Amino acid sequence: MLEKEIQLSFTPFALIAAIILLCGAVCFFLWKKLQAEQKEKQQAIDRYRELEVKSQALELETIRYKLNPHLFKNTLNSIQSHAYQTYYALDKLSNVLDYILYESDKQYVSLKEEIEFALSLIEINRLKVSPLFDLRIKNKIDPLNPLYEQSLIAPLITIDLIENAFKHADIQSADAFISIVFELKEEQFLLTVSNKISGKTAMKKERSGFGKGSFLKRLEIIYKNNYTIDQFVEQDTYISHLKINLVEHKAQMLIAGR
Repeated sequence: MLEKEIQLSFTPFALIAAIILLCGAVCFFLWKKLQAEQKEKQQAIDRYRELEVKSQALELETIRYKLNPHLFKNTLNSIQSHAYQTYYALDKLSNVLDYILYESDKQYVSLKEEIEFALSLIEINRLKVSPLFDLRIKNKIDPLNPLYEQSLIAPLITIDLIENAFKHADIQSADAFISIVFELKEEQFLLTVSNKISGKTAMKKERSGFGKGSFLKRLEIIYKNNYTIDQFVEQDTYISHLKINLVEHKAQMLIAGR
């Protein structure tokens, strides 16, 4: 009789223990399955990001190879139309070609290098206009600023706004002008280009033009949320204002291990 009572009292505890073990096994199985799914999901995300990076790199490479011949052709057109100033122009052309050949393949250059290139390009474009034309160039950057010589600027990023100003400016009017201002305020690089709008259609060249879309695409891929560009008309003046947050971009470069 005592043995039967012991068996009966033992049975519920065994049943509870079995249920607990079963629940534990099920929870462990579900946990392992969840871990495996999370790992697969993370691997899929990593593969997607890797493909996205490769795609963006390929897209930038394509843009770069289109950009360099386009820039070279425009430069030669400027020099060809003013042969009497060829010696001066060739000196500036040498600077531009050195930059295209030796610097433009880099992912980033210093602000100092990019602005020196831009100033040479401006001098070449100056050949397109009269010596009396109101061309205002201001470089307000302090060369002692620590960001000035750090490699944070995508090469050739300044040329689209500058070339478009010379292409579309009203160079015939007495009050015509082009203004180009470089600034470095705290962590922000600013390029402001403005010009009086021409009432005439810009002079077309066969197969010329690279496209505003490519310029904006480069900015989007390289600087993501660390830039703004505003382009608008104010009375008869077209204004482009590019702003790049160099400090924020540098922080993202460090995180990405570039």
